[in-house]
Amino acid sequence: MNTPLDNPIWHSLRSRHAALGDGGQHAACYDPDIAPFAGVASADAQCGAALATLLGDREPYYLVGVIPPVVPGWRLDDHGVIDQMLCARAPDLPDGPAMVELGAGHVADMLELTALVFPGYFRRDTLRMGRYLGIYIGDRLAAMAGERMALPGHREISAVCTHPDHTGRGYAQRLVAQVTRDVFAAGLLPFLHVSPGNTRAKQVYERLGYVDRAAVVLYALHRDE
Repeated sequence: MNTPLDNPIWHSLRSRHAALGDGGQHAACYDPDIAPFAGVASADAQCGAALATLLGDREPYYLVGVIPPVVPGWRLDDHGVIDQMLCARAPDLPDGPAMVELGAGHVADMLELTALVFPGYFRRDTLRMGRYLGIYIGDRLAAMAGERMALPGHREISAVCTHPDHTGRGYAQRLVAQVTRDVFAAGLLPFLHVSPGNTRAKQVYERLGYVDRAAVVLYALHRDE
């Protein structure tokens, strides 16, 4: 049985994040200054054609879960699968440094950290997708985590980054635990996506109670030359 989690970008854009992008009954995409994500209602050529009319000049865009057979003028590159994980209960909060809510005054630091650790996904207006927390060590943003896709009943945890000089100290686990607790407090169920090969990150999430739900496909869209 299919659920909105099988097609998270589409269901986010057609519900709680409708104001953050553009779309119709067949396809939708986020404003590229917010996120490089697009989605389709179903895996058919009609939805692919509709998506092609929405996409702007920037690339790549990313599709998760449901992929049209063709998007005219664009090349679909298969990036394999990513693990979608769910959490069933709020975790305990590990001890650690103070966490701060990140806002407009922190965007430069957030862009610098994500460009170093997790390039390509975080944009200048990504903050509009949800709430983000960070840990500063001195003047440096050492780690961050926050919310991304917003589906009915669910909230995605994302942008989990730790500066290479500050790994191994539990900062990511503390941040993800707090964001996860906040999602539960809002009456929603948290989920996240992680590369199957990123065993270190998966172990952090598993310690917090996340379990694998499904392996979902990830595709990138590039202009067809």
